[in-house]
Amino acid sequence: MNEDFFNSSLGIKLNINQVVQEIVRFMAEDKNRHYKIVIGSDSDGHNEKMADFVTAIVVHRVGNGGRYFWRRIELPKFYTLRDRIIREVLLSLEAAKETLIALKTFDVPQFDFEIHVDIGENGQTKSMMQEVIGMVRAYNFEA
Repeated sequence: MNEDFFNSSLGIKLNINQVVQEIVRFMAEDKNRHYKIVIGSDSDGHNEKMADFVTAIVVHRVGNGGRYFWRRIELPKFYTLRDRIIREVLLSLEAAKETLIALKTFDVPQFDFEIHVDIGENGQTKSMMQEVIGMVRAYNFEA
């Protein structure tokens, strides 16, 4: 499995620059619309030794559809929820940084940007909220 490639909704493998080109092409179809780009990761421990991590890049033409791209990597299983959540956040931040750097080279309509993190004010991840927000802000993103 090659973690350098994202899958399109059509099953086509794309590197990050090709993903950005597809995002730019999609946004160019209607430059007068409002767009939102969301990047997030999730994971699942699928056996005793390995865990799946999926990162998604979604561009939403608000009120009129969107496009998504995803990649799956397999890593040794994390034995604590905290370690797994931190890895999810780091994968999202890495994808966000690469995406935004590449987008800066294009003339695209203004868009909102969000990093989705899998934590909440209730449940097991509640105690991690400030730590994760701090990580996101350290990369100059808003959480």
